[in-house]
Amino acid sequence: MNLTSENILLIGSLLLLVSLVAGKTSYRFGVPTLILFLGVGMLAGTDGILKIQFNDPKLAQFIGIISLNFILFSGGLETRWKSVKPILFQGIMLSTLGVLLTAVSLGLFVWYITDFTLFESLLLGSIVSSTDAAAVFSILRSKNLDLKFNLRPTLEFESGSNDPMAYVLTTTFLGLVQIPEQSVWVVILVFLRQIILGGVLGFVFGKLSKLIFNRIQLGFEGLYPVLAIALMFITFSGTEALGGNGFLAIYICSVFLGNQNFIHKGSVLKVFDGLAWLMQIVLFLTLGLLVVPTEIIPLAGLGLLISVFLILVARPLSVFLSTIPFRMCFARRSYISWVGLRGAVPIVFATYPLLAEIDKAHIIFNIVFFISVTSVLIQGTTLSVVAKWLNIASVQQDVENDENPADAIIREHPKAVMQEILIPADNHIIGKKIVELEFPKNAIIAMIKRDEKYITPNGSTKINPNDMLIVISDNELAMTEVYDMLEIVSE
Repeated sequence: MNLTSENILLIGSLLLLVSLVAGKTSYRFGVPTLILFLGVGMLAGTDGILKIQFNDPKLAQFIGIISLNFILFSGGLETRWKSVKPILFQGIMLSTLGVLLTAVSLGLFVWYITDFTLFESLLLGSIVSSTDAAAVFSILRSKNLDLKFNLRPTLEFESGSNDPMAYVLTTTFLGLVQIPEQSVWVVILVFLRQIILGGVLGFVFGKLSKLIFNRIQLGFEGLYPVLAIALMFITFSGTEALGGNGFLAIYICSVFLGNQNFIHKGSVLKVFDGLAWLMQIVLFLTLGLLVVPTEIIPLAGLGLLISVFLILVARPLSVFLSTIPFRMCFARRSYISWVGLRGAVPIVFATYPLLAEIDKAHIIFNIVFFISVTSVLIQGTTLSVVAKWLNIASVQQDVENDENPADAIIREHPKAVMQEILIPADNHIIGKKIVELEFPKNAIIAMIKRDEKYITPNGSTKINPNDMLIVISDNELAMTEVYDMLEIVSE
């Protein structure tokens, strides 16, 4: 079956629906959603049931880049600086030196056991040198596990920030495969330029994004996520145009923005969370369609050997060496080593050799695909088991959030006026529903604090004696009208 303008929406929506159902089922059995999404794509592909003919690495790469933009930006927005700060340098070492050591050690192994040239081997090592965050945390959440020793923020930060390093290494060694006589110093300078410019421009675009969000007045809340998408793509493309690494810039920009107060922040976070999931599904489906299973089978033995070396030698070696400067227990280092899942990102990076049309491009792509799948199957299905075995996991308990929800509200609406208003037992609104109150149009009851608990009200919520109303309004005049309506003297 060929994809046409008439059937692409129907087929695409059906595959999306099947992927969502399969992903929901996977939580019950502990199978990473990555495998399900890839499996659906492969079943619909050339060797599958629908026989969809999709052989366009360029389009797959474009979809991959767009998807990674959303995934990295969403991950950065949800990264809390408070949790990352204690493990910042550890995370940086893992996402830079750790990635480099993984690429080099695996590349040397591939060079030793195959007929690949040194640069082709290092290219393969670079492509699979980064980890996948989505598969890791979907499994941890499904098993209801909590990790000790600040492992969760460490793994979050490493997974979110190591893709740029792998991308730079991939493009660097791809250039050396094409032009082996390149000067080493030129390669190093290009490498440093991408990293430095990516970091600096990411911070600059982050500050500009915050300024634009809080200065511009779009009139409709739904337009602010659209503004965020525009700023995200400007950050990526602008950094790439100036010679920096766009993926690194996007991540730093979003981490900065996610820890600042800007208008309609809550709406932007919710929209990007959904978009990130959508892009992961689309990316995995696309890569599943691109791969031809019958071409992978002959390379299964070699792929398995490389995958086992990556899991048991290259990844642990890189983790233990890159964390030497830090005090870490053996269990913590061991678990970080085991959580070295390879996901969709390496498969996307493997399309670069295909487009460059180097000699072993198809072999590299198929080996990378096999490594990603086996890594998720072997490591992804055993994350909770290994965590318990190393005694670094405990069942999550329901805990009170230390943060006052009112603070979260005012962070989302930094220009709004907020007041906490205590309703006396003899007030005339006691027993009335919120919908029955004649509240000013420019003010709302965002939350109610009742018996030391915060509840989110709706129109049918009744006001009880001694309720604390958290009211937000556009301006001081509207807040004055609220006090007048409640017949309460403002403090």
